[in-house]
Amino acid sequence: MTVHLLGTGSADGGPDRTTTMLTVEHGPTTVLVDCGGDAGQRMLSAGLAPEDLTAVVLTHEHPDHLAGFPLLVEKMWLRGRTAPIDVYGLAPTLAKARALFAVFSTDGWEGLPEIRYHDVEAAPGAHVVDLGGVEITATPVDHPVPTIGLCFAADGMRVAYSCDTAPTDAVADLARGADLLIHEATGSTPGVHSSPKEAAQVAADAGAGRLVLVHAPPDASDDGLAAARAVFAETSWGWDGAQIEVGGA
Repeated sequence: MTVHLLGTGSADGGPDRTTTMLTVEHGPTTVLVDCGGDAGQRMLSAGLAPEDLTAVVLTHEHPDHLAGFPLLVEKMWLRGRTAPIDVYGLAPTLAKARALFAVFSTDGWEGLPEIRYHDVEAAPGAHVVDLGGVEITATPVDHPVPTIGLCFAADGMRVAYSCDTAPTDAVADLARGADLLIHEATGSTPGVHSSPKEAAQVAADAGAGRLVLVHAPPDASDDGLAAARAVFAETSWGWDGAQIEVGGA
């Protein structure tokens, strides 16, 4: 699997980071997770074609994870997408996505692809979808609005993503034995967000192979990274445009 970090910042990630978005690519399957900014442009910068996306997963309703959804659909359509667009998420998240897209008049968009919304159950280890051998599961995490973390499994490889969350055993369970855990590190805020050190403890509890920190604040620093590495050595900050290979030769 290849993970493309399209964005690695929090809602205010500073001048060097856009909002946290990523794609997981395995064979012909490419899944986009969240679209708070111009996910299509970030995909193009990574050498990916947004019109060829297999699926979109939306983790929660906050603007820095959802606000770019209408633009993403428009860009896919302008680039010739005709096949339906499959979008997965919790029911409250999809309700916001529908409402956001409905703000814009698209009646004149001839050939606009159908958007197919699929509800994800708000339960630990909930099945999201199996896409050509890439199985996606989801688990509710600890954030002020309904939010899911995700796990991607294919050919014995596992990648977990916490999304926005305070430290929680739910993410450690989701990431148990994962090759890679991508965990938010906005800063310690009980019931809302995690610090780098707290994310590292989750990775250690999960027995993950490596930890990449995302959803970074503007003041993300080497000090935060050092604190995390004291708990879990295989930790690094994620950066916009980074490409991470999981498994393979």
